[in-house]
Amino acid sequence: MRQVWIPRPGPPEVLEVREAPDPTPGAGAVRIRVEAAGVNFADIAARLGTYQDCPPMPVVVGYEVAGRVDAVGSGVDRSWEGKDVLAMTRFGGYSDVACVPLPQVFERPSGLDAAAGAALPVNYMTAWQLVVVMGGLARGDRVLIHSAGGGVGVAVTQIARHLGATVIGTASRGKHDFLRALGVDHCIDYRTEDFVARVREITGGRGVELALDAVGGSSFAKSYEILGATGRLGMFGLSAGTTGKDRSRLDFLRAVVAMPWLKFNPVALMNGNKGVFGVNMGRMWDEIDRLRPWMGRILDLWREGVTRPVVDRTFPFSEAAAAHHYLQDRKNQGKVLLVP
Repeated sequence: MRQVWIPRPGPPEVLEVREAPDPTPGAGAVRIRVEAAGVNFADIAARLGTYQDCPPMPVVVGYEVAGRVDAVGSGVDRSWEGKDVLAMTRFGGYSDVACVPLPQVFERPSGLDAAAGAALPVNYMTAWQLVVVMGGLARGDRVLIHSAGGGVGVAVTQIARHLGATVIGTASRGKHDFLRALGVDHCIDYRTEDFVARVREITGGRGVELALDAVGGSSFAKSYEILGATGRLGMFGLSAGTTGKDRSRLDFLRAVVAMPWLKFNPVALMNGNKGVFGVNMGRMWDEIDRLRPWMGRILDLWREGVTRPVVDRTFPFSEAAAAHHYLQDRKNQGKVLLVP
């Protein structure tokens, strides 16, 4: 098999393609011939050495794959062999062969290709947890999504529109036509506009019912500021800590220090009738019994034409460094994938 390794913290160019013998699936697992693997900001943080959940280096990262089952371990029905699947991988996804516990594997519906399948698990499960499970978004509500042109932003927009909510998205101006075509109602250029002032203008001063922020740092405080009564802030990342390409904890520490550690105190939350919550799919591995119904509903919505992943670009394993540059430079409009 071929895998993309992070041998040590550093810029995208540290990524290496290595070969190893094909693994054998253990009890309760299947082996997948991977056709596409998702690239996510957690992978960027892992490469920079700032992702606390990453195993010691050298390491193969990657949380999601799609492909075809070609072998099963003991205790798994042989009918799985030959099935087209998508899967959640707890690292190890940057590989053309992956062994995955069966509870983390989902059969792909007819018509869902491998690229779209690999774009579903991380982005759409994160969006589902943010919008439906914890965000409680309802018809007529207003949601602000930062980095709306990314994979999670696309997923949130599709789910929120299905629920009947108004979507406000921040992104660089070059992505606004893409976002409008996707269904975003109001676009804000975070580089040239004050999103707090713009959200107040758009909502007539009432604020939003849900703000979803993966930027972190001081952005969390600003997103909290534009919540209306009963509003909720969902925090699900810290991209402000991954601005540099080489290993440096300075950006990460600056983003952490800039977080509103004192703003979200119990009295302020009660008096403001506001809520704050966090989402980290990387900490949900022991909750697979919760996750499977979420993915089941996401796949049902795919059949209904609601959840439609937008794949921006695919990169071969040999160009994994370019894929990391592309994502970290915020060039993507939708999902970035690696293909063997």
